[in-house]
Amino acid sequence: MAQRVPPLDYLAILSDDVGVIQHAHENVPNRSTGYCTDDVARALMVAVARLRIDAGDERARALGSTYLAFLVDAQREDGRFHNFMSYDRRWLDELGTQDSNGRALRGLGYALRYAPDARWRRVAQRAFRRGLACVDWLVYPLAEAYAMLGLAHAHEAGAHVAYAAALRTLAGRSLDRLAAASDATWTWFGDEMTYDVARLPEALLRAGAVLGERQYTEGGLLALAFYESIALEGGIFVPIGNRGWYRRGGERARYDQQPLEAAAMVDAELAALDATGEKKHRDAARLAMALFEGENSEGIVMEHAGGCYDGLGAGSANRNMGAESTLAALSAAYALAARRKSDIAVAR
Repeated sequence: MAQRVPPLDYLAILSDDVGVIQHAHENVPNRSTGYCTDDVARALMVAVARLRIDAGDERARALGSTYLAFLVDAQREDGRFHNFMSYDRRWLDELGTQDSNGRALRGLGYALRYAPDARWRRVAQRAFRRGLACVDWLVYPLAEAYAMLGLAHAHEAGAHVAYAAALRTLAGRSLDRLAAASDATWTWFGDEMTYDVARLPEALLRAGAVLGERQYTEGGLLALAFYESIALEGGIFVPIGNRGWYRRGGERARYDQQPLEAAAMVDAELAALDATGEKKHRDAARLAMALFEGENSEGIVMEHAGGCYDGLGAGSANRNMGAESTLAALSAAYALAARRKSDIAVAR
């Protein structure tokens, strides 16, 4: 049976002429929470991914233009980014978090590579090049991973010595962390696994592919295999919960499971599939996608008409449908759909 591709209906409800509203009261936007660069960067990727599947989707084109405009406005003179904006269009911070800056680079790099409109690609490229100033400022592993993913996309769009140099620097740091923290029972980038964890091996895998450096690919595969040994249980994807995370030597948290973990797992497994051609990675990506469809530890369908519940608890779900969770469900589905479209094209 063909995988259902969820619509943009609910994302359009969460969005306005500024960006995408962060949170919701169930399926009603909570305007008081305003907007953030974190979510808008992910939303830009979702809109562009939708256009990869259906280039004629005018709603995706309109949403993508709005999201790109937000990121350009979010960029400071020094190339770094604000994160939080109030509903009345005032920036609430002087400088965003490291994660939000990394995510901005990831979103811009993806648009630079895949946007169907050459004008969008030029706008994204200008902002991305200015944003390279972020790279030397980033020190947190996950923020660096987001930047690595953006750099990999940008490099694929057109090899550039500055992109390759920055990507090699960040990938080297990531590989060093993995080597320093790993032992016979623990293969990870530090002593704790927290949120969006599959982005770390994904970033190494994408860096290895772009740079042609096998050491990065092998490191990414080792870390991903370790995460699989924790999160794949009896044919179900059970991500580490945010109610305690997972620290070396401790018990892993099972709740609350966050939808962004499934989206990250889909992307990491597709990167591993690209690197190895091994069917097991396609199967693992589908297991992660199945979390949204009710094949999860609680048997609860998470995605409804393009919106997604915010978290999975013990026997229940948080029925608010905010931007992060909704974008995670759409991102995972569109990544798999784009992969199927690419596979069909190659087969022909």
